[in-house]
Order: sequence, then C-alpha cells, then structure tokens
Amino acid sequence: MSDVTELIHHYLRHNKKFPHVFCAGCGHGIVLGSLIRSIHGLGLEKDDVCIVAGIGCSGRIAAYVDFNTVHTTHGRALTFATGIKMANPKLKVIAIMGDGDAFSIGGNHLIHAARRNIGVTALVLNNYIYGMTGGQCSATTPQGANTQTTPFGQMEKSFDLVDLTRAAGANGVYRGSVFHVNMLDRLVSTAIERPGFNLVEIISPCHTQYGRKNKYKTAVDMYSWLKHTCVKREKYEAMKPEDRKDKLPIGTFAEHDTKGLEELYADLRTSLCPQPTEAVEGSGK
Repeated sequence: MSDVTELIHHYLRHNKKFPHVFCAGCGHGIVLGSLIRSIHGLGLEKDDVCIVAGIGCSGRIAAYVDFNTVHTTHGRALTFATGIKMANPKLKVIAIMGDGDAFSIGGNHLIHAARRNIGVTALVLNNYIYGMTGGQCSATTPQGANTQTTPFGQMEKSFDLVDLTRAAGANGVYRGSVFHVNMLDRLVSTAIERPGFNLVEIISPCHTQYGRKNKYKTAVDMYSWLKHTCVKREKYEAMKPEDRKDKLPIGTFAEHDTKGLEELYADLRTSLCPQPTEAVEGSGK
C-alpha cells in the first residue's frame, strides 16, 4: 500500500458504505483525498474537525470520513454548520455541498453565511448539475448546456460562485479543479486555516449526468476539458479579452483578515462580563 493510500485509509470509516457510490470518472473522490491531505497537513486531530454535508453525491463524503460528521437536509448544511461553530468555536467546521445544494436550494443561506463571516470553510463541488437526483439543471449550469430538464439548452444565465461570494463579504474566496490537485490541496488547506468564512469552489466533472449530454463521450474527455479550460488567475488576467473566452480562472480571488462572527461574539461576551474587583492594598482582601 502506498503512503498516500495508507494516509487516506487512516481517515476513512471502513465500516461505512464501502464501496462508495461515486460513478467511474467522478471527481468527488479526488476532493475527498484533498480534504484528508489538507487536514493531515495542518496537524488537526480528528475530534477537532466537524464535517457538515448536505444532500447529493457530495454529501456522501461525510459518511466516509472518521471525523465528527453531520449529514443534513438539502440546502441547509451551512445553517447547521453556523450553529455548530457558534456553540463550539474551537472546532474546525467544514461544510461540503454541491452546486445545487449551496447555490440553488441553499443560496440564501450561503449569502448570509458569507455576510456574517462565520468561521466555516465551505467546499462547493460544482459539477454544473443535480447529479444524484437525475441530472436536472442547477443555478450553475452553463447557458446553452443540455440537461434532463433543459433538453434544448439552458436558457438562463448561471451564477458565478466566485463573484457572488466575494460580493457577499466572504473572508476568503478560491476556485480550483480536481485536475489541478496540488493547487487544490493548497487552496483547501488555506481555506481551513484562515479565520472567518472561506469558500472553495471546486470544479468536479459529472460525466454520467452532464458530460454525456454535452458532447463529452468519456470521463477522460471531461478531464481533458478541465486541463485546457482552467488557467491560473494571474495568467487569465494577463490574457486579452478575446482570449479569455471559454477559459475559467482558478486560484485565489479574495483574502481578508476580518475576525469571524464567533470571535466577535466572544469579544462581546468578555466586554459585558463584570471585571473582578481589585484587592484593596492593606485591606487583607
């Protein structure tokens, strides 16, 4: 067994639902590996980490890992994560969601989690579709893409997750892909380590429900698309506008050092507590 495999096995629950439910070619397993490597690299104890997941293929990750885990209702992972973080600020709380979970059904919760700057790390596995429930279009399905519910092409504009969370006030905003694994490990580690609300959008292909309807005949075709579409943000910004077409920047998009909501709340509690009376010199008290 390789060292990497042995490390990942150390953090898995071997009595839970294996073999996994991910389709061949799904990128969610790569995200699971990146999450484990990031937590291990930061030296966090298992009991100091809480994974909160919503509904969908990405939600199964919480069932596989040996941390404190909560599998919540659809679109509500961040509400549970917010309560957990406020109740126990010492925990590293990580919410794992799909694009439908985070930005469609749970979109309002995500906006306010970013606005509040609660100390939660949000990992959004964006595969441009509701994968587990049959391949319906989501708020991130690209305009013109074919899905089970848009057989003639998606007519609506899609959300830009980076722009949305950056505008909502998130402390850190990042985008990576499952093809660029080393960068993904760095982004996830950074997001977990930093204060306040940090979001990592992770482009993860769904060949089964999305790729086959959009001219990607194999999972390899989707990874090849990731390889040629994703470019580092610095390189993207140096490109001419006409060359940016069909390119997707990845990297760091916002970093602020504002205290998280739970830290502000702790400061408030301290300021409201009565200060101990100083002993009067010579009084013997």
